[in-house]
Amino acid sequence: MSVKEDQIIRELAHYLHEHPGEQMALMPVYDAALDHSRRQACTHDRRCPLVMTAAVIVDELGRVLCLRHEGDYALAEAEAEDQDDSLSEAALRLLAEEAGIRDVWAEPGREGPFLVDVTPAGRHPYGPRLRVGIRYLFRAHSGAVFPSMLHVGSAAWLPIAEVGIPALRGRLESLAIGTR
Repeated sequence: MSVKEDQIIRELAHYLHEHPGEQMALMPVYDAALDHSRRQACTHDRRCPLVMTAAVIVDELGRVLCLRHEGDYALAEAEAEDQDDSLSEAALRLLAEEAGIRDVWAEPGREGPFLVDVTPAGRHPYGPRLRVGIRYLFRAHSGAVFPSMLHVGSAAWLPIAEVGIPALRGRLESLAIGTR
């Protein structure tokens, strides 16, 4: 069993325990990961869900770090690679590579996924599979990003209201006002 499949199963189980109302949308993903783990191979003819991970980094001013993508700013998503020990590490690796950010921390009690969202096939550029975004919440000081990345526009701190994923924006807004 790969670390990736094991991590997906653990993270989804933890998330579903915290958010039982999302079970119906996420069970196909959980079942596919469990099937991969048990068989130690993909028997879905590459139609299984595509799992992406992202680090949602919020600074002391309540802004979210985004990277330049196709002429706009978006959260950076990554697929876990062999060198990654976990999905959250894969998300942070991408931001370290692209924006130079390294000094981040998770709030105690928020080490697991902050949000898991599913995008149906045809509504994303990854082909004919479900796209599953496993997102982790981190904090950082606004100065933790290389100033040159901000200056040339490769990265930007955006207000929560400009986050393009409604479920994520709502969860971040409720966090900002202290509710859950």
